[in-house]
Amino acid sequence: MAKDYAATAKAVLREIGGEKNISHLEHCSTRLRFSIVDESRVNKSALKAVSGVMGVVGSGSQCQVIIGNDVIEVYDELLKLGSFSNSGETKQGGGKRDIDATVLDFLVGIFQPLVPAIAGAGILKALLTVLTTFGILTADDTIYKVFYYVADAALYYLPILVAVTTATKLNVNRLVAVATVGAMIYPNTAALLATEGGAAFFGLTLQNVGYTGQVFPAILTVAFMAVIERFFNKISPKAIRVFFVPLMCFAITFPVALLILGPLGYNIGALLTTVILALYNSLGWLAVALVAAILPFMISLGMHKALVPYAVASISDPGFDMLYLPASLAHNISEGGACLAVALKTKDENLRSTAISAGISGLFGITEPALYGVTLQHKKVMMSVCASSFIGGLFIGLTKVKGFAAVGPGIASMPMYIDPNNGMNFVYAVIGFVISVALSFVFTLILFKDGDLAEAKAPEIPASGTALVSPLDGKLVDLSEVNDEAFAGGVLGDGMAVIPMKGELYAPADATIDTVFDSKHAISMACDNGAELLLHVGLDTVKLEGRYFEPAVKNGDRVKAGDLLMKFDIKAIQKEGFDVVTPIIITNSDEYELKKATKGAVKSGAAILAIVKKEV
Repeated sequence: MAKDYAATAKAVLREIGGEKNISHLEHCSTRLRFSIVDESRVNKSALKAVSGVMGVVGSGSQCQVIIGNDVIEVYDELLKLGSFSNSGETKQGGGKRDIDATVLDFLVGIFQPLVPAIAGAGILKALLTVLTTFGILTADDTIYKVFYYVADAALYYLPILVAVTTATKLNVNRLVAVATVGAMIYPNTAALLATEGGAAFFGLTLQNVGYTGQVFPAILTVAFMAVIERFFNKISPKAIRVFFVPLMCFAITFPVALLILGPLGYNIGALLTTVILALYNSLGWLAVALVAAILPFMISLGMHKALVPYAVASISDPGFDMLYLPASLAHNISEGGACLAVALKTKDENLRSTAISAGISGLFGITEPALYGVTLQHKKVMMSVCASSFIGGLFIGLTKVKGFAAVGPGIASMPMYIDPNNGMNFVYAVIGFVISVALSFVFTLILFKDGDLAEAKAPEIPASGTALVSPLDGKLVDLSEVNDEAFAGGVLGDGMAVIPMKGELYAPADATIDTVFDSKHAISMACDNGAELLLHVGLDTVKLEGRYFEPAVKNGDRVKAGDLLMKFDIKAIQKEGFDVVTPIIITNSDEYELKKATKGAVKSGAAILAIVKKEV
């Protein structure tokens, strides 16, 4: 079935609270990243149920919707629906934004866009090292120099890149920000700062700091410039604003940057690196193993993004990372190996398809499809990934593997571990790769069983609402995942569906049986809470003409929630070539507000839908 990206985009926009509730939108390799105006308007449970959405993480003003490999297509469809550049005050629970959420949002907004340029430059440098190691090129060759210069420029001019992303995040004049920060790495500025005895500015000595490759001085400088720009925009006459505001930004910001902000930012970066290295030095190889083992949980909560500023800063100075990037290698490859084992072992065609795609993505360093599509939904797979990540991380930590490019570790990016001064660094990284993928594959083959799903989370039931419970044991899925246009498109009404693990159908609420269909495959009922339900066992199973179905009720019977309605033979139905997925449809759903459980394993009797009568 072709994927409807436009429908996914429309549904995501609706459940996120609409265009007016989005102050900023961007995407990474697998996620739509929303900055939210009012968190209370975001329906996370409904978001998770949208077809094409693999998960939702974040809190406060940040909401990340995991799409997987189709994120660009959905993002492009979203751009057709609005501009997403509101300037409304961001709220959390109706109040001001939390300071930690603000800081994280600010840092991620600055550093996330930098990763492609830095990663590409790092990998290009690594490939050049490979070519010189094998004598294909030498450092004196023009070909080598051309490619090396463009790769080196991404780090040399890193302050300029940071100026662009910071100015974009703060919504200030980007060209003025670039010019101001560019002046800090201007060769004549460097020569001035290197003046013997120190250069004096109005009697104050300028600290000799090399700003090339630095990130924090640029962030502080542009942040200060934003304050100056906004102040003078308010007081400047409109007739001279076009030149007067930039003039004041240059005249005030640059001296303050050289005297205070630049040295402060430099020392912040040095302190951050010192703290991380101290952690590594105190825990050593154990730190890498522990970070690798907990990365699945960090990524699921979005916490790993807090490590991006450290990774970017480390690649600049001291030029490598010995904690986050090596740990990510063990974790990423473990995700890929575990998914491929699931694909080999499962009999669920939908899960196999997801696992194959997610496994390949994981091996190439993109883990969200694996994490949200497979790992988080199956506890034994999660156990396998954590165990293999820990063991792979132990080896990588013990051998002191270094990463030289801020990119997600995977097959294509393995050159990031090439160290021109230590050939064994790459060898150890490859061995760590093999250990992680082999162990995750074997552990998952041993532990994983079909039906071993993370439990579905019941919906919140409002005081004015009532619950409908699952009529089956099995796997709860969104109605849009049902391979039938009438059900998936909501033609018959809204609801959910269960892939049954046991051939027994129970009443989801107190009700009166309206119709037991002649073909015995479906039952309609009128619930005491007003909902009109259709329970349809399998797709196209009307063609079985009643074979393999044994109804336990008849038209007009009164039933209580949990009463047996029908028995059916799952294996016989599947052997005949029919899908046994069972839609639970509220045929009068337009009269109700629905809240849905999350997807996952479900037992009969567990709440899966909460309904609230709409006000007339």
